[in-house]
Amino acid sequence: MLSRFRTKKQQEVIIEDLRTGVVDVVVGTHRILSKDVVYKDLGLLIIDEEQRFGVKHKEAVKQLKTTVDVLTLTATPIPRTLHMSLIGIRDMSILEDPPEDRYPIQTYVVEFDELLVKDWVHREVDRGGQVFFVHNRVQDIDHITAKLSALMPNVRIEFAHGQMSEVKLEKIMLGFLNHEFDVLVCTTIIETGLDMSNVNTIIINDADKMGLSQLYQLRGRVGRSNRIAYAYLTYQKNKVLTEIAEKRLKAIKEFTELGAGFKIAMKDLEIRGAGNLLGSDQHGHMASVGYEMFCKLLEEQVRRIKGEDVETFTDTTIEFSINAYLPEPYISQPDQKLDMYKRISSIRNIEDRYKVEEELEDRFGTIPQAVYNLLSIAHVKAMSQKIGIGLIKEHDEHINLYFVENPNVGPEMVIKATDLIGKRIAFVMTSKPYMKFKYTKMKLTKEKRIGELEGFLSQLTSDCKTN
Repeated sequence: MLSRFRTKKQQEVIIEDLRTGVVDVVVGTHRILSKDVVYKDLGLLIIDEEQRFGVKHKEAVKQLKTTVDVLTLTATPIPRTLHMSLIGIRDMSILEDPPEDRYPIQTYVVEFDELLVKDWVHREVDRGGQVFFVHNRVQDIDHITAKLSALMPNVRIEFAHGQMSEVKLEKIMLGFLNHEFDVLVCTTIIETGLDMSNVNTIIINDADKMGLSQLYQLRGRVGRSNRIAYAYLTYQKNKVLTEIAEKRLKAIKEFTELGAGFKIAMKDLEIRGAGNLLGSDQHGHMASVGYEMFCKLLEEQVRRIKGEDVETFTDTTIEFSINAYLPEPYISQPDQKLDMYKRISSIRNIEDRYKVEEELEDRFGTIPQAVYNLLSIAHVKAMSQKIGIGLIKEHDEHINLYFVENPNVGPEMVIKATDLIGKRIAFVMTSKPYMKFKYTKMKLTKEKRIGELEGFLSQLTSDCKTN
């Protein structure tokens, strides 16, 4: 074991044994990433509580050896790690089943009030439990402890923080574990690694100054038994919270179910951004190309590196006067509506279209015509992109499908299109080549027009090549 709690002489012996290969496994804190620690043949690095390791630490890991296998474990992956997993750079597996006899932690976000704190503490102490009071400032933690002791003279209170000596810190933590006192006023030193089943109330002071992942980890220090636990996130009275702080507190209050760490991390990704993947910046942005385009480009590059086929898509514009949207009565929540628009825009084939259609019907009920139209438009656009159609323009008796510049339309497509609908299709090979698609009848409704086009393109793109 290698950490600051080992003496200098002990550390020197361990480091030398690592260098010569006498030691096979070393377990330690950030100390194992120090420059003076050299490994003979490092093969596997396991990082527990990954959110405690900053970007600089991860950059240091890369310098150790290029072929090290890395396994990271965390309840709340940091945005950059989560993003890398979602786009395929890293593999990820999720454990969602909680231990038996666990209850979701009751979470409250309130202004700091001494009388409320007194009530929360007494309620826990009266049922034989203990309390964490998190105050993340070492310089005045003794003052806060004295203040709480004066407020609750019958309650036994101690404080602890990371700047204490090893002996003193160990004595206090063992005393708390043995129920020698009721309330531990502490910094975020308790954030990870503690499993005290008798502590089932946590009060976090100035919670608005902490990160979302950090709040989730702190909340996880309670509720580790079959008792209902309580987490109180407080902020100073009359304080105007920043927009980001408000989002964080709202998220931690909203996601209280067991195993919500992945959702918390997704929300953190949304709030903070993904960060720059190839540098030390934790939360950069991709404003120059836009987030969606950045992800698309990155995904394509990852697939190329893996040796997979990368589909190239044309940007298709559709000029078709038809009602195609998600109506307000059908989906009223803005976040749900935005999510469904994203899902619809990601349709790439008929299977995707049916999946989204089933999901809409399952979640929101009978699908209105405007939504069906939107699904058809999305599907038509996806198929058009595959065969290099850049513009679809509606006319009274036909639809023109314009190819991109310098298309390489093979004879296979011409033959198949003609076999499918005969004289209703015509290829016009001018300076701006296009396909002229005629309707089956003169007076068709808008919905049937787009339906006919969708059916034709489905058959045309099923196994047809453009060159």
